[in-house]
Amino acid sequence: MLSELLLTEMARLSQQDNMPLHRQLYEAMRRAILDGKLAAGDRLPSSRELTQDLKLSRNTVVAALNQLAVEGYLLSRVGSGTYINENLPRSQARARNSHIPTHLPRLSRRGTALSTTFCANQLEIQPFTPGIADFSAFPVALWQRLQNKHWRMTYPEMLDYSYSGGHAPLRRAVADYLRVFRSVPLEVDQVIITSGTQQSLELCAQLLADHGDTVWLEDPAYWGAVKAFMATGLHTHAIAVDEHGIAPTPADENHAPRLIYTTPSHQYPTGAVMSLPRRQQLLTIAGRHDAWILEDDYDSEFRFSGPPLSSLAGLDQDQRVLYLGSFSKVLYPGLKLGYLVVPKRLVAAFKQAHYDLNRPGQMPLQAALAEFIELGHFASALRRARHSYAQRRECLLQALQPCLGQHAHISGAEQGLHLCLRLPNQLDDKALALRIGNLGLTVRALSAYCVHRNDARGLVIGYGYAPLAAIERYGPVLARAIQSELALLD
Repeated sequence: MLSELLLTEMARLSQQDNMPLHRQLYEAMRRAILDGKLAAGDRLPSSRELTQDLKLSRNTVVAALNQLAVEGYLLSRVGSGTYINENLPRSQARARNSHIPTHLPRLSRRGTALSTTFCANQLEIQPFTPGIADFSAFPVALWQRLQNKHWRMTYPEMLDYSYSGGHAPLRRAVADYLRVFRSVPLEVDQVIITSGTQQSLELCAQLLADHGDTVWLEDPAYWGAVKAFMATGLHTHAIAVDEHGIAPTPADENHAPRLIYTTPSHQYPTGAVMSLPRRQQLLTIAGRHDAWILEDDYDSEFRFSGPPLSSLAGLDQDQRVLYLGSFSKVLYPGLKLGYLVVPKRLVAAFKQAHYDLNRPGQMPLQAALAEFIELGHFASALRRARHSYAQRRECLLQALQPCLGQHAHISGAEQGLHLCLRLPNQLDDKALALRIGNLGLTVRALSAYCVHRNDARGLVIGYGYAPLAAIERYGPVLARAIQSELALLD
């Protein structure tokens, strides 16, 4: 029976990879087609029938079928149904290529690791997806006018590569903002415009560390940083995070760091805020090992309770901290513009290497963003976003209130676009996340962010992408699913 075949394959896939349900179903059907288990020309059950047989949400089934149709595995015939494409090579292709390993052939060891570890495309965008901002309210018409203006008045050098670290008015706007709101002591010349946090991380790794050098990472960790350091050939040493942030021990110092990556203002994903003693400890360790600290201040714009937090860079007396930021959380992800603040002694080297390695450009886009900031539109967008996210955060906290108690508590809700529901270590948070996925909701298991530790369980729940109405509707659904799981522990 088709449903049994698909469910068996999906169960196997869920044990190997923490992928969302629609990807599991897509992959199960694709493999069944290629292996000849679904014959050419066979008619598939309707999406409604598959939804009932597989006990999945309709959206999950439709998403998988649509992807298979786009890739040519399925053909739809109006008034007749959906059929397996008769022109696919299926098992013959498998036979011809049977000598080729099925595990990512021809990739290097690094390439294999990069393509199979912390896969971001598994974070499908549904209510409660972490790490996603709501960009539906972005003033598109205004933005288009600004871009068109700068394209009309563009002179030749604006169409060339940027050799000075970025458009000067944009770097000046960034410097003014960071001095006032993040207590970062800097001059305009220290600001380098990049294509986002990932490029900033890669540039730091390429210029400040050699292949095989050690970088300290928080554990649980931000997957993007793990990928960046893997791609640049660094050895990662994971250090557990507690309620005060990254917590290095004397034993960790046996693995002397060249780089220390941290998210001190709102640790991703636990939400821990690094205490002042811990910040001072980290700066001391960096000085002792002649290491550099990479401070990723990815969502400092959104703080909803408690006093404002200063940056780690603001405490740095030895010029060892490089400060990373991005515009994507306030504006929109596809903007692909971020900034990197480097110590004065590194400015010339970073500008030269950034030019040689990345050939940065997008000067008209940078000019439009600079004017967007100068005219006050960025501040207005930030105010609207803060107000909207504060409402969503409060609504989600209220919905999760019945879950809290002996077995569960929330961390990291004071800032950002997500919170972390901490759960007992004996609970399988990955299985719980998959069950919640069956309800059409996407949350992320805390243990999925762990590098080495196996004592962190919980759910990372985003509220940035979910409209208030969706949180009001689905928040209680999420809470009931969690409550049902916690009830089994009593």
